[in-house]
Amino acid sequence: MKSNFWQAGHKPTLFSAFLYFDLSFMVWVLLGPLAVQIATDLALTAAQKGLMVATPVLAGALLRIVMGVLVDQIKPKMAGLIGQVIVILSLLAAWVHGIQTFQQALLLGMGLGFAGAAFAVALPLASRWYPPEHQGTALGIAGAGNSGTVFAALFAPSLAVAYGWNNVFGLALIPLGIALAVYIIFAKDSPETPPAKSLSQYLVILKDKDAWWFMFFYSVTFGGFVGLASSLTIYFNDLYSLGAVKAGYCTAACVFAGSLVRPIGGMIADRIGGIRTLLTMYSLAAVLLFIMSFGQPTYQLALAIIIPVMAILGMGNGAVFQLVPQRFRKEIGVMTGLVGMAGGVGGFYLAASLGYFKQTSGSYQTGLLIFAGLAVLAMIGLAGVKTRWRTTWGTATSAKV
Repeated sequence: MKSNFWQAGHKPTLFSAFLYFDLSFMVWVLLGPLAVQIATDLALTAAQKGLMVATPVLAGALLRIVMGVLVDQIKPKMAGLIGQVIVILSLLAAWVHGIQTFQQALLLGMGLGFAGAAFAVALPLASRWYPPEHQGTALGIAGAGNSGTVFAALFAPSLAVAYGWNNVFGLALIPLGIALAVYIIFAKDSPETPPAKSLSQYLVILKDKDAWWFMFFYSVTFGGFVGLASSLTIYFNDLYSLGAVKAGYCTAACVFAGSLVRPIGGMIADRIGGIRTLLTMYSLAAVLLFIMSFGQPTYQLALAIIIPVMAILGMGNGAVFQLVPQRFRKEIGVMTGLVGMAGGVGGFYLAASLGYFKQTSGSYQTGLLIFAGLAVLAMIGLAGVKTRWRTTWGTATSAKV
């Protein structure tokens, strides 16, 4: 099976898609690990810090639809090329001219949104080369690029201490430039091109209430993952007075857990059913977020709560995408864009709300409790639709309850 997979598609394109996605996700969340140093130099409030780290997440969410349409109109390779050039130019401008104001930080965040939209390019670029029986493996390899968020948390704060946070934008251009060269040389569009999807098709599918359910479910799982990934460096610094570098290492440990287990969520869903898996994930996430909201006395105890939270949300991401293709087999391209966008919107809400409530109440508790409430709502909503799903489209494995 393994040898068949490697013979079936186009390995250089698969590797190029993974590298592009990995480094794009690294810079997408770059402002989060640097937020402690940036906020100190720009004298940002808690709400401004939250909005600064949330802006790339929202921009990336909205641009996923734009890039998805571009993929159809001008093919994945060219769409990805445009996105990478915009990200590189945004970082170059920030590095050369410097970020002196909160507004300039938000502008950079909007440019980095194109990196977050890489999801809508890398997956079709890779998957179009592979037959149906190898789609899961191809998408798993290309999609493993969300591990790039770990590199940002791991390296950005210590590089900022050594060279100044503004120079981190310049240093990021080195791996991005290498990835762009690899992409230009090795990535190729598949000769198998599905018919282009129009914006109207996105609007038509929004009339289906199941589409909204999936968007909501992913806004909780992926939204929780990326919202926390963007905010945790600030969280550890604020609550436990950890330096930027140590806070970055703690964040990297949490993000690594969430990235690593995404495929496991899909595998568990295959084994016991996507609905049952998600019901379990939402209930565990709600309980752990509730506990997290009270603030643990030491950062070690906080890690003991947050690492499982991130792992559960990561597995939930895999479980959602185990169900989506079964309900929307023909519309999977459009649904991937819509569901991916909703995930980013959830992440924006969480990151921005944590900063807002920290400023207005002096605590992160309200923001975390509301998100725990959203996990409970997702659980109630899923329990409400499971019978209809099981009897209308669910297979024996997908909709096991």
